Order: sequence, then C-alpha cells, then structure tokens
Amino acid sequence: MNRRTVLKNLALVVGGAVLLPSCLHKDGTSYVQLKHINLDADQQKLIADIAETIIPKTNTPGAKDLNLPAFVLKMIDDCYTKKDQQAFLVGLGTFNDMVKKKYNSSFADLSVRDREEVLNSIDKSNKPTVDPKKSIKPVGDAQKSLEAPKKKPEIPPLNLFYGTIKQQTIFGYTNSQYFMTKQIVYELVPGRYIVHFPVKNLKAV
Repeated sequence: MNRRTVLKNLALVVGGAVLLPSCLHKDGTSYVQLKHINLDADQQKLIADIAETIIPKTNTPGAKDLNLPAFVLKMIDDCYTKKDQQAFLVGLGTFNDMVKKKYNSSFADLSVRDREEVLNSIDKSNKPTVDPKKSIKPVGDAQKSLEAPKKKPEIPPLNLFYGTIKQQTIFGYTNSQYFMTKQIVYELVPGRYIVHFPVKNLKAV
C-alpha cells in the first residue's frame, strides 16, 4: 500500500470520527451528543422548532438553515451551571405539559400561529406587573430594610427554558457568518482608509 492510499484512508477515518457525535433527524436537522444534559431526538427537535419559530425561514435563512439549534444545545451543555441545566430540563417538561393541556397536541404539530401564541404568552409572563407610579415609597425602618442586599429572585423553570433558547438563538444568529457577511458588513476598527474623497460630497455642518 503506497503513502497516498494510507493518507486517503486515514482522512476517511478521521472524518468519520468527527461525524460520529452528530446525527440527522428525519426532518434533516442535525443533532449532537451532549456531555452534561440528556436530551433525546424528540426533545432536541422541540428546541429546534422553538428556535425556528423565533427566527423563521422567509426570504432569509431560518434558525435550522443556520444550524442554530445545535449551537443552542452546545452553549447550554458547555456554558451553563448544573443547576441551570436541571432547571432547563424541568422547564422543558413544563413546556410540553402546558402545550398539551392547552392544545391537546405537541408543539411540533401546532400551526405557526399557535406556536407564536405559545411563545408570546411566555414572553408576556416575563414582564413586570408592578406599576412604579402606584408604588408607595417606604419610610423609616421599611426604607432601611429595602436598602439591604436582596437575594436574586429565582426564575421559573418554564421561563428559564424558553428564555435560554431565545437568548442563545439570537446570539448565535447575530454572530453567524450569514449575518456578519450578508446582513451587515463587518469591518475591523478603524475600518477602511479613503485617500481621495470628492469635496462636493461633504455636507455642510
């Protein structure tokens, strides 16, 4: 066996090893094997459907076209604490139960309009309900108690689940090659240097 054949076979083995951690679902969406959280294909597909609802395919690529679901999963698996990962899984179950109870169907089987309605309802639940104009300013000891450091309120698992997907989907989109090259033109600071510039194009200050 000559050297060229050996190198060719080695390249095939290495390439196959790279592809082993991922697989394709029947809808063509790729999925990855995670190290710290356990999500089956249907659960990963749910996350992909939510991401696609956030950034749908129109005349521009959607979340699935840009492989953002895989990005979301890897960010959660690699960058979130174990506590937040567990809350994310609890929120996933709560999300499925909520959709099933309201529509007697899974999120995957809902229309685009119903999917948007589900996500918008969670968004609305994240908004504060207290009107600052109607709040009463505390005095005396009550004021001192408010000045003491307060423990950060816990985010409900459902809100953490959807908020995490939304945040990482948008983050992945705005940092994708498509967005950086097609939607905006990224240039390193200080940008281009224009030697010759017609005076007539200058605007009066």
